[in-house]
Parts: sequence; C-alpha cells; structure tokens
Amino acid sequence: MPNSPDQARRNRRATATSVLTTAIEWYDYYLYGLVSGLVFGHVFFPASSATSGTLQSFAIFAVGFIARPVGAMLFGHFGDRFSRRTALISSTLCMGIPTFAVALVPGYETAGLAGAIILLVLRVVQGIGLGGQWAGAVLVSMETGQAKRRGFFASWAQVGSPLGLILANLAIIATLGVTGSDRFAEWSWRIPFIASAVLIGATLYVRAKVEEPRAEAPKSTANPLLVLLRGHWRQVLLAALTRTSEMAPFYIFTTFVITYGKNFLGLPENLVLDIVLFASMLSLVTIPLFGHLSDRWRRKRVYVAGALLTAVWSLAYFPLLDTGTTALIAVAVTVSLVLHDIQYGPQAALIAESFPPEVRYSGTALGSQLASIISGGPAPIIATALYGWTGSGLAIAGYLVLCALIGAGAAMLLRTGATSTSTEVPAPLALRHRS
Repeated sequence: MPNSPDQARRNRRATATSVLTTAIEWYDYYLYGLVSGLVFGHVFFPASSATSGTLQSFAIFAVGFIARPVGAMLFGHFGDRFSRRTALISSTLCMGIPTFAVALVPGYETAGLAGAIILLVLRVVQGIGLGGQWAGAVLVSMETGQAKRRGFFASWAQVGSPLGLILANLAIIATLGVTGSDRFAEWSWRIPFIASAVLIGATLYVRAKVEEPRAEAPKSTANPLLVLLRGHWRQVLLAALTRTSEMAPFYIFTTFVITYGKNFLGLPENLVLDIVLFASMLSLVTIPLFGHLSDRWRRKRVYVAGALLTAVWSLAYFPLLDTGTTALIAVAVTVSLVLHDIQYGPQAALIAESFPPEVRYSGTALGSQLASIISGGPAPIIATALYGWTGSGLAIAGYLVLCALIGAGAAMLLRTGATSTSTEVPAPLALRHRS
C-alpha cells in the first residue's frame, strides 16, 4: 500500500480504533469471567458446594462461548456483503447492552433460579456480539495496513485483549479495595458492570469514526457463508483447531487461576488478581512484538514454537502455583502469558490470511469462534472437574499439553496466502438471494 501521509493516518486510526474498541469489549467479557469465579457460585447457586457452585457458574460462562459461532455467522455475513464498520458497531450493541444488564440481575435469595436463567440469556446475547467482533477488528487493522506488515498490524487488535483484562482487573481490585470482600460478594460486584455503560458509549463513538478498509476484491454476489462452507470448510476446521493451543491455556492462565488460587489454595483474592494484572501489562508489548516477528520469521514457525513452549511450561505451571510463594506464582503466571503471546501475536493474520478476501470476515470469524466451543468455553469447566477428581494441578497440565499439541499440528496444516476465488453459486440460489 502507498506510504502517503493520508495512508499513514488511515493506518494509525485503524490501529488505534481496533485496540480501543476490542479493549472495551474484552473488558466486558473478562469482567464476567472473573466475577463468575469469585462470586457467582455464591450469589446464584448458594445451596451448592464451593466446587459445584463454581462449576455451575462456569457452565453459564461457557454458554457464551457456544453462542459465539452464531455471532460469527451473523456478523460475518454483514461484514463480507456490506460493511466492516456496520458489523462492528452492531456487535458492540449486542455485546454491551447485556453486559450492563448483568448488574441488574437478582440473586438466588431474591428470585430463586430465575436469576440464573436471566444470567444465562444475557450470556448468550453477549456471546453472539463478541462472536462477530474479533474478526471485524482484526480485518479493519490488517486490511488497512501494508501487506508486508500484516502480522504486526493485525496483532494490534489482539492488544485489546490484555488491555481489556487490565481494565477488568483494575475495576475488581478497586471495588474490592473500597467496599471489602464481604460487600463485594453481597452487592458491590455489580459496580464494574454498571460502569461499563460509559465504556459502551465510548466504543460506539470511536467505532463511528473508523473508515471502511479498501476492498481487496469485489464483494461477493453470493451468500458468503454458503461460499465459505462449500469451498473452505477444511480451513474453517483447521482455524478452530489452531486456536486450541492458545485459547484453552489462556482461560486457564487468566480466569481459572483466580478460582484456583482462592478456592483450592486459599490465597487472598487480590494476590492472584494483582499478578495477572502485571502479566497482562507485559502483554501490551509482547503481542505486537511477536506479531512483528511473524512478518520476518514466518507466522507458522512463530506460532508453532509458542504452542510447544506452552506445552512444556504447563508442566511447571501448577507446581509453581502450589508452592503458595508469591514470587514463584508471579513467575508461573507471567511466563505463561508471554508464551501465550508468542501464539496470540501472529494468530490474527495467520487465520485471516487463510481465507480469500470475499469470505474473509465470515471465515475468520467462524473459524476462530468455533474454537470457543471446543477449547475456550470448556477449559475452566474441565480444569475444575479435573482438579475435583484428582486433587492435582498436574492433571490440568496434561490437558493443556494435549491442547497445545493439537493447535501446533493444525497450524502446520493450515494453508495461508489465500487469494480471491470464484464466489458464483447455482443460478437459483443466487436469484433467490437477490430477491
């Protein structure tokens, strides 16, 4: 792409928009996950044991992941057929409104199981919104930037993830500090969700300013999802399996670890939260760094290296946590996120480049979000169940090793550098779509 001043401004605006907007949306998502592990078992399932209540609250957390492929198909269609920007703004509303509404859901003492059911519905809508958000943010940044630096530009959308995690952790830490643990469990956990209303408004304002990326190919005249599933279904499955080595470990390293430290090791809530917060700050640098390195050293090579290193570190992760020593816990958490970032930096461009431009939004969204069903959503549940059955974190480590090997193998099989392909479908289908 030309290096004109106008193009440079477009690059900066697209990059900044992707970072800020994904940060705000991930704030909403991580906030839900963190509060699930800390208080939702007590608020919505008080009759259950600590382990059972945690499993039930994480089950509702997982439902949002199951809904994400629905959002991928819905917003992917609009993103490929009409406008990246429109799909992004719509996904913001779909994500943000139910997040604010979580603050208003009554607990078990007030509404019985109805509160958990309402929470479940809100979680589904929230998952649909996020399902279309990630791919859109990635493509706005990647397709606006220079072709030779796609790994670097796409990685900036990924930076929104740790930034959102930082905001969510800060919100919880600040609320705990002001109200205390007892009041947090009773009612003040709702405050960070109420505060999301301000962030939702900021998201809509920023996203309204983003420019549509210049088209790399004519828009498809057919149904993008139909074209995708007919001609690129193998790539969709491989993209989903590729994320297994990144997504499952990440939710163990950032969400389940909070529950593990509090419920199983008896550590103070703020200890693990503070450590995760510090490690997430480091990710603000390591994610674009490894995105940049993937432009120089090949994306697959960097990604597979990160997956294999994550497998090795998983074997040391829980023994370090089990020591209960602050310094060793900090080492375990910090290194785990750096190794995760070796994958997360180049991942966006790796997956997006495996689909041709006319179905890139749909393919990137659906491929990445199917991983939420097979690896992201189940990860905290599987980890909690494994620990409940064995009483050992090494069983969870074995699960992480398996996920890492699956992701590395899928990444090696993923075809990249896809170019535009014919999107024609049989005439009756095309005519029916136009009508």
